[in-house]
Amino acid sequence: MRNSYALKVATGGIIAGLYVVLTMIAAAAGLASGVIQVRISEALTILPVFTGAAIPGLAVGCVLANLITGCALWDIVFGSLATLIGAIGTRLLRKHPFLAWIPPVVSNMVIIPFVLQQVYGATEAWWYLMVTVGIGEIISCGILGLLLYKGVEKLPEKMKSVFPDAGR
Repeated sequence: MRNSYALKVATGGIIAGLYVVLTMIAAAAGLASGVIQVRISEALTILPVFTGAAIPGLAVGCVLANLITGCALWDIVFGSLATLIGAIGTRLLRKHPFLAWIPPVVSNMVIIPFVLQQVYGATEAWWYLMVTVGIGEIISCGILGLLLYKGVEKLPEKMKSVFPDAGR
């Protein structure tokens, strides 16, 4: 008998770990912070389509990644909140996977410009920061996230069973 709770916790932990590693790779390439951010890890925000365990995994992964990459406290709080809100929105749109990438984009477009202005002193207008953050999120969540979705969808059913509650 499979322990469903243990599988969900393990799945969330793996997703958190992947988020951290991918953010560190993006940070090393200079893509993880600033006005235009292309966090490869944000592609993982499509995973709540497959499992609810991705929601806490993404949130915890974002907190850890922001801590490790040296973000300011309010960026850790509000950046992770943006990821959490986006992941919940993705889960709510799981029946419409080609729209499910939109909530993380919108939540980051609304929240992150304030963080950039208030925490890091960005002088650009809020709407301009919305556009630049949106561009990075569309690349990460829209393009890379949908590519990830298509890749997971092509997996044999037996391999997709690693996602607890897949399809529900």
